[in-house]
Amino acid sequence: MMSRVLMIAGLAGLCAYTLPNLTGRYLDRTSTPEATLPAKPAAAPATPAAVGAREVVLPAGPGGHFSANLEVNGRSVRGLIDTGATVVALNESTARRVGLSLATLDYSISVSTANGLAKAASVTLKRIKVGSIAVENVEAMVLPDRALSDTLVGMSFLNRLSSFAVEDGALRLKR
Repeated sequence: MMSRVLMIAGLAGLCAYTLPNLTGRYLDRTSTPEATLPAKPAAAPATPAAVGAREVVLPAGPGGHFSANLEVNGRSVRGLIDTGATVVALNESTARRVGLSLATLDYSISVSTANGLAKAASVTLKRIKVGSIAVENVEAMVLPDRALSDTLVGMSFLNRLSSFAVEDGALRLKR
């Protein structure tokens, strides 16, 4: 009798330990931003609809994420708007393309990404433009290509706007 109780208690403990982990993995898989998913053919990013000189509306793409073609330091870049990112984040390939010198970067900042822990370098981008909205001198991080597959437009850009909100399946940015 005691061995059955111990076996049932052991199984209950194993389930209690394993079930949250499996559930977390499932939820992570269903809610992970496209920037962290394995490479797959992606739909073309939305072109921002200029509502006015100071307002842009981005329709939600596949999975409900908001991506757009934007300009970083005058160069065209595809980016994912990510309110969960503290700063704008670029991988090294994109950083080179927008004119940053990787040789002078100091990868001394530990960051936690959807792909795990990584070292990042702090930079200031001259200008980020989404549609008709431009923000100057934006704090950003450069991460190794293996740590970040896409550009994330985080709160260091979004906090410089007068407002941003999701309305009717679209992200509305106002400057």
